[in-house]
Amino acid sequence: MPPVVVLVLCAVQFVDVLGVTSTTTAIPAVLDGLDAAGSAAGPLAVAYPMFFGGLLVLGARLGDRYGSRRVLLAGVVVFTAAAVAGGLAQGVGQLLVVRAVQGGAAAVCVPSALRLLLVAAGRDRAGALALWSASGAVAGAAGFLVGGLLTDVWGWRAVFWVNVPIGVLLLAVLLRTVPAPPPESPGAHLDLPGAALLIGAVMAVVAGASLVEAPGSRPAGAALVVAGAGVGLLFAHQQRRSRGPLVPAGAVRSAHLRAGTVVSFVNTATTSSAAVLATLVLQDRLGASPLEAGLSLLPISVAAVAGSAATRPLTARLPMPVIGGAGLLGIGAGNVVLAATSGSTAGVVAGGTVIGLGLGAASVAGNAIGTQVASDLEGSASGVLNTGAQLGTALGVAALVLVAAGDLGPVPGPVLAWAVAAAAAATCAVWLVRSPALR
Repeated sequence: MPPVVVLVLCAVQFVDVLGVTSTTTAIPAVLDGLDAAGSAAGPLAVAYPMFFGGLLVLGARLGDRYGSRRVLLAGVVVFTAAAVAGGLAQGVGQLLVVRAVQGGAAAVCVPSALRLLLVAAGRDRAGALALWSASGAVAGAAGFLVGGLLTDVWGWRAVFWVNVPIGVLLLAVLLRTVPAPPPESPGAHLDLPGAALLIGAVMAVVAGASLVEAPGSRPAGAALVVAGAGVGLLFAHQQRRSRGPLVPAGAVRSAHLRAGTVVSFVNTATTSSAAVLATLVLQDRLGASPLEAGLSLLPISVAAVAGSAATRPLTARLPMPVIGGAGLLGIGAGNVVLAATSGSTAGVVAGGTVIGLGLGAASVAGNAIGTQVASDLEGSASGVLNTGAQLGTALGVAALVLVAAGDLGPVPGPVLAWAVAAAAAATCAVWLVRSPALR
């Protein structure tokens, strides 16, 4: 397996996941620079993750039908072109379209990149998945810091411009180094009604969860989440009747894919929420600047790389559910540290380090377990796994921000929220290790 192939495919994952949060830090500067109303902040923050999460499964099926390499290259081209448009945008409306297009392009890229990675990895799937998981975990944790640095040094447009040379470089290296995989499912039926239902369900949940975080929009947000769940039920019903379902029947029946998706959901729900709460506490209660808060959370990214790397020698000796369980317990322990220190700067650094170590191991395990499917289902599995992760981020952050907002007597809200995250991670760890379907 040529190292450059693995590195460039992991770079695709890094850039696409980074895009979820990197622009969030720049939103105040965007509003000021474009003389826009404050009400535009919410749509700007949620446009990318809505389209990213909503289109992941469809992106996987496009890769199955038209070829993963071809779809990945098209996605990188669209993502890069949208970055140019973002750097030139003269209004909030244009920027909203750019963020939506970038999110959709990222959703097309990620499943195809993982499919190509698994083909290229051959026997060294564990090592390739470790690098893939590390790139995603680091990107998710580092987005706020990267966006803040670019905005502070060069202005908000730099958050978009930086993706142009990166996209061109990725495209050139992909063309030269990544071969097309064996034939996948050419001409496979594309379930457009199912795609529309799933996209609507995921987008409603992601948008609703973001609205739930603010007291003024909480009722509307809750209604959107409920509506999204209802559309999700319609999607499940439609899939049972479709002659070519968006999520193939083999993927639905796979216990490994279900378990991997649960782990992916819990991973992001208990780590992204912990980081967001830590950022709020550092800035609102301790007076830290956005950059200082981002630097305090940097240990999550560094430790996630170490946690992912540590799993590689363990895979030959320990079952993946055990590795995943240990990682989830690490995430839980890190949240306990945050709760015990009430989110002090030293506590955030220490707790973030433990969370990162656990996240690295649990991410590798979740991806490895979830992709233990037939080769023709690997693209769909990637889409489902990443959708689970995006929903985990949206719902986890919304739920714990709600918990943190209601101080209950002597227990500060953030402390209680971190304790809830710790309990969720520990519960998932026990379930994963004891799951009879994975033995």
